[in-house]
Amino acid sequence: MPKDGGIGASSKRREDVRFLTGRGRYTDDINLNNQTYAYFLRSEVAHGKINGIDTAAAEGMDGVIRVFTAKDFEGVGGVPCGWQVTDIHGQPMKEPKHPVLAEGKVRHVGDPIAVVVAESLEQARDAAEAIELDIEELPAVMDMKAALAEGATKVHDDLDDNLCYEWGFVEENRAAVDEAIKNAHHVTTLELTNNRLVANPMEPRVAVGDYHPGTQDYTLYTTSQNPHVIRLLMGAFVLGIPEHKLRVVAPDVGGGFGSKIYHYAEEAFVTFASGQIGRPVKWTSSRSEAFVSDAHGRDHVTKIELALDENHKFTALRCDTYANMGAYLSTFAPSIPTWLHGTLLAGNYTTPLIYTNVKAVFTTTTPVDAYRGAGRPEATFQLERVVDKAARELGVDPAELRRINFIKPEQFPYDTPVAVTYDTGNYHATLEKGLEMAGADTFEARAAESKARGKLRGFGLAHFIEACGIAPSNLVGQLGARAGLYESATVRVNATGSISVMTGSHSHGQGHETAFPQVVAEMLGIDENMIEIVHGDTANTPMGMGTYGSRSIAVGGSAMVRATEKIINKAKKIAAHLLEAAEGDIELKDGAFTVAGTDKSVAWGDVTLAAYVPHNYPLEDIEPGLEETAFYDPSNFTYPSGAYICEVEVDPDTGKVDVLAFTAADDFGNVINPMIVEGQVHGGVAQGIGQALLENCSYDADGQLLSGSYMDYTMPRADDLPMFEVDHSCITPCTHNPLGVKGCGEAGAIGSPPAVVNAVIDALHRAGQTHVTHIDMPLTPSRVWAAIHGK
Repeated sequence: MPKDGGIGASSKRREDVRFLTGRGRYTDDINLNNQTYAYFLRSEVAHGKINGIDTAAAEGMDGVIRVFTAKDFEGVGGVPCGWQVTDIHGQPMKEPKHPVLAEGKVRHVGDPIAVVVAESLEQARDAAEAIELDIEELPAVMDMKAALAEGATKVHDDLDDNLCYEWGFVEENRAAVDEAIKNAHHVTTLELTNNRLVANPMEPRVAVGDYHPGTQDYTLYTTSQNPHVIRLLMGAFVLGIPEHKLRVVAPDVGGGFGSKIYHYAEEAFVTFASGQIGRPVKWTSSRSEAFVSDAHGRDHVTKIELALDENHKFTALRCDTYANMGAYLSTFAPSIPTWLHGTLLAGNYTTPLIYTNVKAVFTTTTPVDAYRGAGRPEATFQLERVVDKAARELGVDPAELRRINFIKPEQFPYDTPVAVTYDTGNYHATLEKGLEMAGADTFEARAAESKARGKLRGFGLAHFIEACGIAPSNLVGQLGARAGLYESATVRVNATGSISVMTGSHSHGQGHETAFPQVVAEMLGIDENMIEIVHGDTANTPMGMGTYGSRSIAVGGSAMVRATEKIINKAKKIAAHLLEAAEGDIELKDGAFTVAGTDKSVAWGDVTLAAYVPHNYPLEDIEPGLEETAFYDPSNFTYPSGAYICEVEVDPDTGKVDVLAFTAADDFGNVINPMIVEGQVHGGVAQGIGQALLENCSYDADGQLLSGSYMDYTMPRADDLPMFEVDHSCITPCTHNPLGVKGCGEAGAIGSPPAVVNAVIDALHRAGQTHVTHIDMPLTPSRVWAAIHGK
């Protein structure tokens, strides 16, 4: 029977009441007294020298308060990068300045050049059109390999070349990997592209800066996944505002998918400009603006080689990747193709030797950073594609080749050759569960039915593992992170027994306001409705690192557990005093404190009231009140895993691919709210199918974005997707956090792209099209048709 509440119950999302009735409060809903409006004039060329900016006409137009250019930001820091990578020579990466407004050059279409602040948005926009620019267009830098050639045009004139860093991992394995591949019984080689994506959250970015002259306090309202990090980066490294004078508020946020993790120039601008003019300044991104100003995702070009012995065991893996950084380094960009990618190249397998080399390249494109999964989808895609290709070359069933090479349950904890230790897992169980759910044993009958209709049916499998939580802080600090990656929680029990939980995590669609109370309610034995979650405001939440990397429940939830444990310990002291019993004899169950072995008890509410009305209270031992804070820094990543199976039908006459069925068998450890987990998987799989078949951020040779709106950038719609079959019953709890949870938010986007592509290749091979060994994403009808016909 399903639980009514607490951990494991599918409690309905309480936040949906306001979202579905239009009562949410998003950043664009915030309008302040005496507010002004900002409009950014952005570059229309990918690369150019700024010879002049004439703002005179704009400054004289109706409603214009001030026009800002780079000269107004002299002495102001650039937008900082939050992660430093050390290259193969032991040198720090190249880190050019990322100015708030373009200084001297523009480096991508959408690079902000000037900003008009006016009484209305319309007036600001009209004035921006009156600004005269003298920009000498320079050659665009688009192809990553060409960008590293001798004499290539430089994106940043103060650097020697366009290489941000060359990173090798694990460097001491390099020679052994080369030798193993040279002497292997069989080597499978695959070259592929992981296509660039635009995150496209429902809510575009918004920022409102508000300076209070009387107190010299600044407030930034922004669409952010981690307001505390924005406060730290912007205050300390850009504007020089002390943290106690800077408040960052992220109210309801309509999705992020990684694109709202970062500190953006627009946030710094509205905060700075508000201080300059003494009035609130608001900027709201248009959807078209978002295409050129929000950080993009993926964009890797890779060659991967897998060596196998005569028994089909993997012996070595070598991977060479070019990773596009875009024009500037976004907040976490350097970590994506390195530590979040290279450490996952073992996948679910016992490959003894692995080496990867990554060249990170500056180009004249929008900066690239984390997008749902962040490095793990890239690693999984190349690994699961090369494993599938190897199976076909060897004439082995793809599922069987994976079984042969899986890490076995008895091998955990398992030290991979890429510096991480998997604490627990059962990959055989998820694979068998997935095959069962997908009806693998009856696929041939379905394929025959499709063939009778002139269609090609394919069955694609992918297995994945990801590293969530990004921890511990002392380790990631050694790897280049410029912030800790702990999480925090304050549990405040009110006198009448209700509870406010302040968390450093941030919810932008994950259902924290529902799932987090389930954890605390389970521990205390009280109703979930007695607990509220407070987040998104640096003024009333403890310092935290926000939400990304599927870390919310594993890291943020664990901080709540630790704070709640402190509450319970103190409450037991009070209860023991009230019951005239020894503290060690007090038990908390179903919202009451009981003396073990007796019928003597005191209710939760009586104890909490005593904490604040201490007429009968152990004052000699503890102080009044019932409020505790905890910071939780994990000892390891968590490692969710799963088997994803896709069934497609290909029309050989048009190349159109239809996804007929999709199965996800996941191991997320213990599950707090099954309904929310299922929704997270659904959303991730939809995004993964979008990448595999539809989405592509495309530039021409001059750096012009060809897919700059929904007219050209194809998002998945309901009729592109089947109903998903989702299971998370193969549970191996995480061994190193108090909840045994692993994380679920990114899994769908990690495991689905290779499953889809493997299914399409399978469909073509079944029809005798064995010359087609790979098709780059997205598998549009034209690409599939061209592959079928050898074009």
